[in-house]
Amino acid sequence: MTFREFREEMRKHWAKMCDEATALFVVDADGNELYERYQSAFAPGDNMIYRKRPEHDCSSCRHFINQVGGAVEIKHDGSVVTIWGFKTGDQKYQRVCDTMDRFVKSLPIKDVLLASRGPVGHDHDMEYMDGGIINQYDHLNVMLPRYCIVSNDARLGEMQSEARIKKNVLKRALEEIQPDAVDTVLELIASNTLYKGQEWKASISQFKEFQKFYRSVDKSKKDNVAWLKAAENVNFARIRNTSIGTLLVNISEGMDLEQAVTQYERITAPENYKRPKAIFTQRMLEDARKKIEELGYLDSLPRRFATLNDITVNNILFANRNIKPSISGGMDATDFFGQMQKDMQNVNPKRFDRVEEISEEKFVNDVLPTAQTVELFFENRFAKNMVSLIAPINRDAKSMFKWGNPFSWAYSGNVTDSLMKEHVKAAGGKIDGVLRFSIMWNDVGSHNRNDEDAHCIEPGGYHIFFGRKIDNMTGGMLDVDITHPALCVPAVENITWPDIDKMKEGLYQFFVHTYCGRCGRGGFRAEIEFDGQIYHYDYHHDTRTGRDYPIANVILKDGKFTIVEHMPSNISSMEVWGLKTNQFIPVSIICYSPNYWDEQKGIGHQHLFFMLNGCTNTEEPNGFYNEFLNNELTPHKRVMEALGGKAHVQSADNQLSGVGFSMTKRSDVIVKVTGATERIMRVMF
Repeated sequence: MTFREFREEMRKHWAKMCDEATALFVVDADGNELYERYQSAFAPGDNMIYRKRPEHDCSSCRHFINQVGGAVEIKHDGSVVTIWGFKTGDQKYQRVCDTMDRFVKSLPIKDVLLASRGPVGHDHDMEYMDGGIINQYDHLNVMLPRYCIVSNDARLGEMQSEARIKKNVLKRALEEIQPDAVDTVLELIASNTLYKGQEWKASISQFKEFQKFYRSVDKSKKDNVAWLKAAENVNFARIRNTSIGTLLVNISEGMDLEQAVTQYERITAPENYKRPKAIFTQRMLEDARKKIEELGYLDSLPRRFATLNDITVNNILFANRNIKPSISGGMDATDFFGQMQKDMQNVNPKRFDRVEEISEEKFVNDVLPTAQTVELFFENRFAKNMVSLIAPINRDAKSMFKWGNPFSWAYSGNVTDSLMKEHVKAAGGKIDGVLRFSIMWNDVGSHNRNDEDAHCIEPGGYHIFFGRKIDNMTGGMLDVDITHPALCVPAVENITWPDIDKMKEGLYQFFVHTYCGRCGRGGFRAEIEFDGQIYHYDYHHDTRTGRDYPIANVILKDGKFTIVEHMPSNISSMEVWGLKTNQFIPVSIICYSPNYWDEQKGIGHQHLFFMLNGCTNTEEPNGFYNEFLNNELTPHKRVMEALGGKAHVQSADNQLSGVGFSMTKRSDVIVKVTGATERIMRVMF
């Protein structure tokens, strides 16, 4: 075997390592020692003196071995494959490979392999002799995969340091956090006891699964397994250094559960946070029950969805003419509405296409008194504004609340609007910007390990992609970049802009580039989101290496976004509580929140509710919340928090559910009002 043939076998082996791995690593070895081992690995007579130096001794090969002679791929089980771990079929070079392979495997991993250039080593040199003779000297050299290349040379050391820290933090978590503590926190999340606990559920569940595997691995391979998992950028790699990690460590170290959860909440929750499900003792439960019985509130605990029959007419700002006879308050109120309808029967509504803006106050005081019908344009963004009125099952139950009626309300707590957004969030991407471009592949059942890239060319020509991930001027950032999708796991990439005021006006060009097609099937999906609307794009064809796939252009002008599409899309239409979004929905009644009924003022924040026809709450809202309760129940707040969660609301026909707006938060809603005319207006809060 010639040296050139030996080098070609090394290149083949290296290419396989690069393709199978998502990251490569280097062992803790001095480069000079590696090179000396390489030289001494040749048998006597296999590395003869050529002119003044041994045949295989050259500065180019020395540089190559210094840089990647200690390179390894870590397998799933923690075993390693070195750059020397291949068969040559030649006794001379196999001796070298085996010697180097054993030595590299004996050393611990030191760093991820990163470099500022793709090629390592030099292919060959030419020597021109007298008489036209040309000598060619071949050298060791390979190409680094893209995931090993750092475009900013100054960041190389910093990135290796970050990788070491991440691995060390993960390994400490795996060894210091006890499995029982993980199970306890998952139970707290399942019982809705932890503030924002659901946000950690996926990460903790993944940590639990990996920790079980880590504990089954041989001790000599545990460090390698931690390196590999940390390099995969999993969500739980730094879990020990998070608020939930503090909770896990405290429980592992034997801290009292109530104290550990309280410390977690001090870090995570706002000052006015009140846990919907409290941790409490049996004694506390007994004391609270005695107080509730003493105050006569036992009948007030069972709750159900409120209906039209529960509400008196004096607490309704508007009622659709088709449902007014169902409202409590007697025939006088019905006759009043009926007379108003008669006054308007002979008027043919004049239709207007123009959308006018109007304040909430003018809408309530000037528009609703003469309105016959109101329809609300049900936008995607209202998924988190969904609200239900809650009443006691016993109509005569005493009010437990700070206001004089027994009604409460509950907003939605778990509506999501995009599966792709959930995958982006799980990968560590931002989903709450003013403009978002996300892509996803490897999610439709077929194995698709292509390397698809999200790109955007901003106004002025700045290009955001894997090579330049951040535009500091506009705030645009590629925060998720996946190059080697895991088996059967959806891969995503994501670009967002957090602040419209920093963005340049003009054209934002979005496209997908196939950096590497690995025979993947299934194409890709893309989403563009702004102003509460999500535009979905599905490309069902195979993609090719090096090709761009234009999606759409988004234009920013005068603070408003518009879109020009290159692919056909469908605007995301969700089903929320039995209603389809992006259409007008008839409003049954409009009213303020119960804390402002019967001319009550100043008892907490005021809300305006639009109850929608056919809207049915699909969740299990709490029957009440601590902030609603009378002060005499404050000493028992932990038990009352738990009771609020236990008092799940019973279903009711024709429940009053719809969209709610707090008067303290800026928002708006488009409504179509029919009266003497038909008007479309944007109500501003």
